[in-house]
Amino acid sequence: MFRPSGPKRRWDRAHLRRAARAILAAGLEAADPARLVRRHLRLDEDEGVLAVAGVKHRFGPGRRLVLIAAGKAGATMARAAEQVLGDRISEGLVVDTTAAAPPLRRCRVHVARHPLPDERGRRAADEIEALARGLGADDLLLLLVSGGASALLPAPVPGISLDDKVAVTSLLLRSGATIGELNTVRKHLSRLKGGGLARAAYPARVVALVLSDVVGDDLSVIASGPTVPDASTYAQALDVLRGRQVLGAVPRPVRRHLEAGVAGRVEETPKARDRVFRRVRTRIVGSNRWTVEAAAQEARRQGLRALTLTTFLEGEAREVARALVSILRECVESGSPAEPPVCLLAGGETTVTVRGDGLGGRNQELVLAAVEPLAALSAHAVVASLATDGVDGVSGAAGAVADQDTLRRARALGLAPPAAFIAASDSAGFLAPLGDLIITGPTGTNVVDLTILLAGAAKR
Repeated sequence: MFRPSGPKRRWDRAHLRRAARAILAAGLEAADPARLVRRHLRLDEDEGVLAVAGVKHRFGPGRRLVLIAAGKAGATMARAAEQVLGDRISEGLVVDTTAAAPPLRRCRVHVARHPLPDERGRRAADEIEALARGLGADDLLLLLVSGGASALLPAPVPGISLDDKVAVTSLLLRSGATIGELNTVRKHLSRLKGGGLARAAYPARVVALVLSDVVGDDLSVIASGPTVPDASTYAQALDVLRGRQVLGAVPRPVRRHLEAGVAGRVEETPKARDRVFRRVRTRIVGSNRWTVEAAAQEARRQGLRALTLTTFLEGEAREVARALVSILRECVESGSPAEPPVCLLAGGETTVTVRGDGLGGRNQELVLAAVEPLAALSAHAVVASLATDGVDGVSGAAGAVADQDTLRRARALGLAPPAAFIAASDSAGFLAPLGDLIITGPTGTNVVDLTILLAGAAKR
């Protein structure tokens, strides 16, 4: 329920910025992967039984528990599992973008690159595949998945090199491909994605706890669905490359492999009725939707009317920005769909079609594109947007914040108009001199992006 801010609260620029910081922090806290993992693990030491996601695993002679964690929250999630399971873990392996500090007790940690895969990730993927294939029917594979796992576990199919996969990924990222499109292609170039890890682990029991970094929480898209059926096909992978106009630029081995798959000469990814999924359980433990709700609760606590617009935010960042600010303007001018003081919230992941060689990311470009529309509002207003993993595109920032005074301050510094920086894909170049970048460093989580728009009452 909305708690009125009271007649003494002045929703000026400073108050709105402070509220925005608190709201973003609350959203990040709700995505704490350690807390989310511990919530889903129950160990009965007396009975020697682990309960996880509705599956019970009884420890005993000849029964192994192997832990694999992959993604930007890999080390954090693995540490939480170690705290619960301790020496019950037979063997563990983690693939993350940063080293675990302090070191993990039961798990070996591989550091690999994201979003473009590297040789370190390929070696880690090979080790994980070998671990999975070594499991028997009495063993349990506990898989902890978070955003970035798809790039961190490159396991190219025979005939395709890691460089080939890097080239395809780079082409698709620069073309503005969605995560779904990217993963449709990667699943058909990988041994582990698209249900491949479940196939490798069969007949062992597999339980995957997933921190979703995908709009809509589609399990087949998160980390390219290593433990779930893949509904996409080789034909669709080719269609993605055609649609993004990069088919002619991909390495020849990639094109030949996909065409062989369409012709039936290469085995498809495992589908829904495949026996490899009979002993697999996959459960989402955290997502953008829950993060947005936590942020909305904090907005209400701050004294703002909170309205969640969507948790399916997609599209070109600069276009999304104009649409969001237009809704905020309607709130200010007419009180619809919510009266000020108001906080509009949106979760999801926009895209940026790269046009220049500047620094920035989708959240920074969204905020930059909002600068001029914000200046036209008849109220104090703030827009803030961040990547929950702390890394927004090609920059050291998680996102950015701007308000109705940002354009004036930029002109006072002699900066070119926002459109010039957007054309150069250099949102950081505009926002950094203003001190408007949000820098968190790696957060240890990843539930895509959180965008908020705040406004006070119209100036009369």
